Amino acid sequence: MTVRKTIQRIQKPNGKSKTSLIITEPKSESSKRCIPIPECLVTLLEVYQGKPEEFLLSGKEKPVEPRTMQYRFAKILKNVNLPSIHFHALRHMFASNCIKLGFDVKALSEILGHSNVEITLNRYVHSSFTQKQAYMNRVQLQI
Repeated sequence: MTVRKTIQRIQKPNGKSKTSLIITEPKSESSKRCIPIPECLVTLLEVYQGKPEEFLLSGKEKPVEPRTMQYRFAKILKNVNLPSIHFHALRHMFASNCIKLGFDVKALSEILGHSNVEITLNRYVHSSFTQKQAYMNRVQLQI
């Protein structure tokens, strides 16, 4: 999967609508990237593979409205009785889970499109008390 564009809704100072949707280049060179897809998803995604100019989520040359994605995500959480979280929190959970799975930080940083590993470690990777406890249980007293 390639990341070549970014979509955001910005406020308009004048005009009929208060906001507008803009599609631009990612904010940094490291944000433009190829993300490997897990083998378990390749077959599924091949069914939906479109043209290079099409967006992954819409399958069209026009992207899905970000608010639509937020509303759909909120509805899914509600339907399965999960607490409400921001859609972007999935990115943080992904990063933390990748570290638990043993990803090296440099590779994860590149997958997330960060310019350096400090951003990944300081903003996206969150340790858990359970993991800290497991590490501490590795410590053995030497008598």
